[in-house]
Amino acid sequence: MITKLSSRYAGEFPFLYRCMSGHVHGAGDRDPSLSARSRSTWEIIRRVAVYLRPYKLMALGTMVCAIFSLAFSFAYPKLTQVVVDDIIGKGQANLLAPAMLGLLGAFLMRDVFNSLRIRINNAFEQNVIYDMRRAVYARLQRLPVSYFDQRASGDLMTRVLEDVNSVERVLIDGTEQGTVSILSIVGVLILLFYTDATLAWVALVPLPLLAGGALLYTLTAHKRYRAQREAASAMGSLLMDNLQGIRQIKAFGRHDHEDSRFAQRADELRQGTLGVMRVWATYSPAMTFASSLGIGLVLWVGGSFVMSGRMTLGELFAFVVYLGLFYEPVGRLHGLNQMLQAARASGERVFDIMDAAEERPITSRLDNLPARVRGEVIYERVGFSYAADRTVLDGVSLQARPGEMIALVGPTGAGKSTFVNLLPAFYDLTSGRITIDGHDTSRVSLESLRSQISVVSQEAFLFNGTIRENILYGRLDAAEDELFAAAKAANCHEFIARLPEGYDSRVGERGVKLSVGEKQRVSIARALLKNTPILILDEATASVDTNTEKLIQEALERLMAGRTSFVIAHRLSTIRNADQILVMQHGQIIERGTHEELITQNGLYARLARIQNTTFIEESFEKLADV
Repeated sequence: MITKLSSRYAGEFPFLYRCMSGHVHGAGDRDPSLSARSRSTWEIIRRVAVYLRPYKLMALGTMVCAIFSLAFSFAYPKLTQVVVDDIIGKGQANLLAPAMLGLLGAFLMRDVFNSLRIRINNAFEQNVIYDMRRAVYARLQRLPVSYFDQRASGDLMTRVLEDVNSVERVLIDGTEQGTVSILSIVGVLILLFYTDATLAWVALVPLPLLAGGALLYTLTAHKRYRAQREAASAMGSLLMDNLQGIRQIKAFGRHDHEDSRFAQRADELRQGTLGVMRVWATYSPAMTFASSLGIGLVLWVGGSFVMSGRMTLGELFAFVVYLGLFYEPVGRLHGLNQMLQAARASGERVFDIMDAAEERPITSRLDNLPARVRGEVIYERVGFSYAADRTVLDGVSLQARPGEMIALVGPTGAGKSTFVNLLPAFYDLTSGRITIDGHDTSRVSLESLRSQISVVSQEAFLFNGTIRENILYGRLDAAEDELFAAAKAANCHEFIARLPEGYDSRVGERGVKLSVGEKQRVSIARALLKNTPILILDEATASVDTNTEKLIQEALERLMAGRTSFVIAHRLSTIRNADQILVMQHGQIIERGTHEELITQNGLYARLARIQNTTFIEESFEKLADV
């Protein structure tokens, strides 16, 4: 039985099918939606750089402050040499105070410019994060429904919230620190060779080790960071699923089961993070040792130079301090290399969203529907497939005149939901065409198309805000009296008025603070406020008591009045007055007509009518299948 249901859900509800068949995150193999196409480091840098262009002055200010801070740092070794050789060595006590004041002044200016750099850099960083996050979110909003069918919501949240941060850091911190580090390395090298060329060459002995270690780390780090990011998304996806399904977890007593699943995902993240850290724990100390090796060699050779009189103690001290200023930015470049590899892994996931095709980009070739259409809807041999081997609709045709009620009945998986989802272009047709008042829906902008259609689903979705905000979602600029009129027509004004905060009462996540019937009536009020000529209705009375059903049915009758309505029926009693009833099976319309006409035909609908009393149509089909 479950296998039969799973195959039926495969066509109309891909995500639900994956849940039932074990092909979702946490229910089998790793969800393939967590992976993203591999991209080169240069591609990631080039694309992120676009977001830096509006803030050129901030970037310049950060660089200038960093360079000035670096320049004042260079004063310390030279002033120290003067103090050791010329003041202390020669006993010129009168020059000690001015020299120390000069040294403290250099430290002060170094830190003043460093403070300015941090302030500018923080504002720069947050502006870029803001722009990138907005761009990624805006792209998500314009992707087709099929994109979300194939991806876990928690994974997408991780990409928008965390991966964006990781990507921008490599361009802001990386560019600034990388540039300053290179300038520091070049500047110090010049000073080192100017001070003593022999010691400078000695200081460069560890350089091949530093370069080879960086190359080896770069070539192997990407896979580790990618695995870590995917593990983080997998855990986030499971956490989001469990928080949304907490009632089901409690109802089935699956706390231990979910503990085990979460522990598995958390362990994968732990192992992925440890994999990164283990290599870094070897790489970073090894690079530090290579730097220390250079300092040790310089002290060894330089010490002999001092004892032989070739250089003074102050010159050796200054050389060693300069050497510290040389190896410190080299070490910083190694840290930036780690940041770059993490950013590359995150960038692949961010740009996987940015590169996904929009459902219907706005172009000059698209028309706009009139401000308000009459509501004539025609399906001409419409076909649709989610995949090449999964045909859901096969050449269905229909003409709905303005104001008619079209009811769809059939077993689970017959294609009813897909049939109505094609009208607002949630999915693109595989074949045929749909017209509204003669306008091909594939050639009109989605904004103008969807402004003519309201959708009320069986499981009403409410946003985590106030009742007022949820109703006004139908028309954001509606006046207060229009809001109240819609609520009254939807039979929800009375229960809202009884709430302590009335229309400003918060409904909780997905409307959890309201009953099923209350949520339905609020969603109907939202549709009434939108006031469109075409309505899609997944019969909303299937899960409520008799009194609530009556209130909802009255509200629906007001909602459907004068509108072209497509109703997915779960009870035959609610569609007896439909202008057309379509009986669907295996993606085709096998019977059509009014209730009386279909009873006269004595086909499948007539047999359904004979056996159905209070059961749902899907259950009646199961009974017929068992006969």
